Amino acid sequence: MSLYLYNTAAKKKQLFKTIKEKNVRLYTCGPTVYDYSHIGNFRTFIFQDVLKKWLILSGYKVKHVMNITDVDDKTIKRSIDEGIPLKDLTTYYEQRFFEDLDWLKIAKADFYPRATDSISKIVEMISALISKKYAYVEKDGSVYFKIKNFKKYGELSGLPINNSTKSARVLTDEYDKDSPQDFVLWKSYKKSDGITFWESPWGKGRPGWHIECSAMSIGYLGESFDIHCGGVDNIFPHHENEIAQSEGFTGKKFVNFWLHSEHLMMDKAKMSKSSKNFFTIEYLKEYGFKAGALRYLLLCGHYRHKLKFSLKSMLKGNRVLEKIENFSFRLIDKGAMGLDKKLLKEPEDCKIFKNHMNNDLDTPKALAVFFSYIKKVNKSLDDNNLNKVALGRAWTFFSIFNDVFSMVDLNELIVPSSINNLLALRKKARAKKDWKASDEIRNLIKEEGYDVEDSVDGQRVKKIKI
Repeated sequence: MSLYLYNTAAKKKQLFKTIKEKNVRLYTCGPTVYDYSHIGNFRTFIFQDVLKKWLILSGYKVKHVMNITDVDDKTIKRSIDEGIPLKDLTTYYEQRFFEDLDWLKIAKADFYPRATDSISKIVEMISALISKKYAYVEKDGSVYFKIKNFKKYGELSGLPINNSTKSARVLTDEYDKDSPQDFVLWKSYKKSDGITFWESPWGKGRPGWHIECSAMSIGYLGESFDIHCGGVDNIFPHHENEIAQSEGFTGKKFVNFWLHSEHLMMDKAKMSKSSKNFFTIEYLKEYGFKAGALRYLLLCGHYRHKLKFSLKSMLKGNRVLEKIENFSFRLIDKGAMGLDKKLLKEPEDCKIFKNHMNNDLDTPKALAVFFSYIKKVNKSLDDNNLNKVALGRAWTFFSIFNDVFSMVDLNELIVPSSINNLLALRKKARAKKDWKASDEIRNLIKEEGYDVEDSVDGQRVKKIKI
């Protein structure tokens, strides 16, 4: 089965081809560590996670780099406002970000380069861009990229750039999406930067945001690589500028596929820190959201479509997660994990699921196929009509689904033999209607860190989360 992905640069779906056969070099825009990442950010990070896991499941070897922006306008301002050294501020929020990644079951990247560790590469690139007439130095020591000298400027975002475009300069890292301007590569030192600066051929200062990503991606993945991801708000100016400065530096095509996820919406507005219209992962955890439920809610819409989110969606997400967990538990209870490998074959439904995923990661349609399959298998389980061949197929489909969507933690469903022995004793006590003994055994099980639920399918045990 061939994988098709929507390439922002081409404005259409394209057959995915790698530069080196079966090897993918993937760069994903990471966090700016001046504050907690919010659920809107994590919509993009989870889309990127599913992309990576699908590539691996499809037989690709993936080298994944996610940058950490630890110096820019925002990080410096926050450190000065709070009277905290920049390194202390960014280290704190970087660690909180990694904790959120772990909780959300997002696979770790191979490398997390920090902008502050790439200064020498940044200076090298800027020097080359100046010598090639793509950049110029102002009197104050700031260096700007001259967009008129890069003929392809505007192709990613679709902005028209021509000889009549006014060549104004912009010093800030982020600016209006419809204002093509010469952008800063190196910012000369200002008192407002405090003690944050580096020496350069143009005087002391610090890098602009855009050049940081070019230096980190090229430094780790090479001058040309396969996929670059981010949110739609990165298309312009950030990714447009990355292409200009990277290709100006190397003279080669920078990236083959550009993938962008749409905004997460709340009350008809995009979720963002600037509007204080956002939820952190910690807040959602305290509110009662489960990691698997959040992953479902962020994947039930296609990554290229806007998606609404509200606290009211928690009940829906938790119900869906419980449905998937119950399904996996029933399969495990029937012995799915001990089946002969010869029985682990894909059902036809799984092939349909894969077709949807290969069609630009169509997660809504893939989920619909999986839920329809759950209903079908549950009916067979209810009728006690699921043989080992069908059980093997069901477990294979569930395993493929969960390897990519990562909603169920199987470690929480695998029960130690000591707990199973107690469950067997409790089952006998309940058969005799010895409710006192049943409750005593339940308490023993709880002391071992597990909860028991009674359902029409019998006893179900869950590990208690601390």
